[in-house]
Amino acid sequence: MYSETTRSIKVTVKPFYLEDQSSPADNHYVWAYQVRIENQGGETVQLRRRHWRITDGMGRLQEVRGPGVVGEQPVLKPGESFEYTSGTPLTTPSGIMVGSYEMETRSGESFEVAVPAFSLDSPHQQVRLN
Repeated sequence: MYSETTRSIKVTVKPFYLEDQSSPADNHYVWAYQVRIENQGGETVQLRRRHWRITDGMGRLQEVRGPGVVGEQPVLKPGESFEYTSGTPLTTPSGIMVGSYEMETRSGESFEVAVPAFSLDSPHQQVRLN
């Protein structure tokens, strides 16, 4: 698991490889990732936008931006959390993801919350010893 806290908003990510949806012979590898967003602060916030940077094993970067997560823009009061699962395909057996969420307070102030970088590893990745 990977965790990072920004301004009392804790984001925890747990990636896992989906063998049944992947086809290594076709260079198609699929991961899911569970995200938990916890408001450990004293103010209510709403998740407005997401930004992902997905880099495959060859160093190719894909950026994804959009409103909310999984079709929602959850409101988190102090002490509340929101969990969701999403996924991403790659054409390489490994990669890395990192991102951020744009949060908004009740007073209309926006701030970015970091999503920790997390590794996308499959059992098909060759291990290289240095």
